[in-house]
Amino acid sequence: MKCRVCRVPAVIDVRRHNAGFCANCFVKHCRDQLARAVESYDMFGPEDRILVAVSGGKDSLALWDMLLSLGYRADGLYLGLGIGTYSDESGSYARDFARSRDAELIEIDLPGRFGYDIPAGSAAARRAPCSACGLSKRHLFNQAALDGGYDVVATGHNLDDEAAVLLGNTLRWDLAYLGRQHPVLPAGNGFVRKVKPLVRLGEREMAAYCVIQDIDYIVEECPMAEGNRHLGYKNALNEIEDRSPGSKAAFLFGFLDRMAPLVQATAEAEREALHPCPGCGSPTVSEVCAFCKLVERAGGHLDDRTGHEVPVAAPTTRSSGRDGGRL
Repeated sequence: MKCRVCRVPAVIDVRRHNAGFCANCFVKHCRDQLARAVESYDMFGPEDRILVAVSGGKDSLALWDMLLSLGYRADGLYLGLGIGTYSDESGSYARDFARSRDAELIEIDLPGRFGYDIPAGSAAARRAPCSACGLSKRHLFNQAALDGGYDVVATGHNLDDEAAVLLGNTLRWDLAYLGRQHPVLPAGNGFVRKVKPLVRLGEREMAAYCVIQDIDYIVEECPMAEGNRHLGYKNALNEIEDRSPGSKAAFLFGFLDRMAPLVQATAEAEREALHPCPGCGSPTVSEVCAFCKLVERAGGHLDDRTGHEVPVAAPTTRSSGRDGGRL
């Protein structure tokens, strides 16, 4: 197979594009796809400060690398979730990447700062590990962006991730989640803008990008993800994609183009009902936000940005919004 662009031998084929690429043209292809997503959905501009949620995995590190290569002002944020050696190893990959690019990496240690980790917290709160993890991360991404004065949080959700989430939400006809499934969630009511610049790139492409760019990343799946329905949806879509390349993209972008405008009113109505949580200031539709409930049930504590513990239900002096797990 020849590279579609320069006709030298290809190193990877992208079946949904019916094209092969050499290493240099493939890297350009990935960056062009990211740039197209940024422009198409008006994600951010050259002057915006971007906080990249970094896990140590291929997607988030590839995203950070692309943004830096394209000249954006992008810092990384790594959350230590206390998941044993997995967290230790993933953190080392994030730090190594930051050092190799002379980039800034912000780190937040969940056990040290809030007094609980994901394994213990999910058990105490009787939440599935991925649910407790996702809730914690959404809150802390938003909080760190607000505290640091960033304009936007960028996550490494790729085409495969978004198609799998869409399949799950469609099977349950969850209109609230469908209304929020978009590459851009706008700022407002205590939320910073949240974007997914890799929405036009698949998981296999991200792995190949990291190999070509010599980016080391943690390969193992999180040990707490076993049994996650999201992985099952991914496998089902992979089987469809094998038989009909381009199905994932058609499914996701067909929804975004045709159906998303019809269900976004549900999400907008939820945002209008948001108010600050009395414990942490996060926007929430409940009396107390989901993050504060998780911290309380896990036996943890909030903090006041100086290292001092704050009772979970106590009002604080912060007037800006914080993520209540709905971003």
